[in-house]
Amino acid sequence: MSDKKPILLVVEDDEGLQRQLRWAYEDYEVVVAGDRATAIDMMRLHEPAVVTLDLGLPPDPDGTSEGFATLETIRSLKPDTKVIIASGHGARESALTAIASGAYDFYQKPVDIDELGHIVGRAFHLHGIERENARLEAAGGKDNSVLGGMITAAPEMLKVARTIERVAGADVSVMLLGASGTGKELLARGVHDESPRADKPFVAINCAAIPENLLEAELFGYEKGAFTGAVKTTEGKIELAEGGTLFLDEVGDIPLPLQVKLLRFLQERVVERIGGRKQIAVDVRIVCATHQDLDAMIAAQTFRDDLYYRLAEIVVKIPSLAERAGDAALLARHFLRKFAEEVKSPVKGFAPDALAAIDSHDWPGNVRELENRIKRAAIMADGKLVTAADLDFDDEAGESDPLNLKAAREIADRGAIRSALSRAEGNISQSAKLLGISRPTLYDLLKQYEMSA
Repeated sequence: MSDKKPILLVVEDDEGLQRQLRWAYEDYEVVVAGDRATAIDMMRLHEPAVVTLDLGLPPDPDGTSEGFATLETIRSLKPDTKVIIASGHGARESALTAIASGAYDFYQKPVDIDELGHIVGRAFHLHGIERENARLEAAGGKDNSVLGGMITAAPEMLKVARTIERVAGADVSVMLLGASGTGKELLARGVHDESPRADKPFVAINCAAIPENLLEAELFGYEKGAFTGAVKTTEGKIELAEGGTLFLDEVGDIPLPLQVKLLRFLQERVVERIGGRKQIAVDVRIVCATHQDLDAMIAAQTFRDDLYYRLAEIVVKIPSLAERAGDAALLARHFLRKFAEEVKSPVKGFAPDALAAIDSHDWPGNVRELENRIKRAAIMADGKLVTAADLDFDDEAGESDPLNLKAAREIADRGAIRSALSRAEGNISQSAKLLGISRPTLYDLLKQYEMSA
């Protein structure tokens, strides 16, 4: 089956449009049906991953009853099928109702072949991801376990996962570099979970969240009476991680005097509690992370270079959410299911303006910002579909409705390029082929829109 084209079922009684779609979508095997009975037969025969469905089918071409009945049957036969609804002028409410009933997306009539192609491509991509996740779960595997539970389909993050798989078994220090909110602690847990130390403690400490005068005590512990308030002997985080992994988050915020003591521990693998004289041997693996530019800090002499080389035996750079093609929408759906269940919300999916806003937003706060917005939306949404306003994206939602053809073209180009890069796992040649353009043209567009491959 892998060498065959994916099957796209087009449920449409307009024979001219049927022929047009057959000709336009050469990457798919297009199967057509002109009524509900034929559509169901084709569903049973081909089990397509994606269906485009015109709600106006005979014997009710001017209504929607046959279309909704077809949607209901498709959903009952194959719930994972991505159904894309046709919406004629004045039929937007019907399309939104269909989405609330389980349809994936909708497109406007008269049909824009390129726009529909982009929607179909995204639907196939998402269906493939969901099938792979279901396969891993059914096999009893730990889905995305190398990422510490992180959900992704972006080639940039899959490359990070493969790196972590390779280094997890080696007893070396790992430095995770990335912006805030990119999931550094999840990745650190992934390193631990895939290592021989997985059955031992994983201890995390955020070095930026603890006052400087308390950080040493948190790391190294203290003896009873070592200072005012030290009413009992207390082990530090390093000792608590014995045999396991110590995760030093925001390691760039460790003050210089404490960097010296941490370096000594890394060299000798012994600690002395504050107020104590006994050296305590500790076997622990160090994983650390920071969003800061440590090279610049070393040049400014605010971070010791010898400590850096001890901590950064392996360096893993984590891409921002904006650099991970396709992940924002994928994560948004995951978070919505999670939070809707937690807060008993009736929301089932995203309205088109919300999806457009999610796709176009730069996400400066990365996955943490996305998660917070989705949680808020699950609580605040009035209907079954989350809107851009529910996500507090009123400004972006307005921008997604372009004022002129130039702006509309840029929005469409960006969406198509992101979709193609995601489907082709970042391969420029394959992406250009999916887009129907040459490689130089794609490079020009990437440069024009300041997008990364």
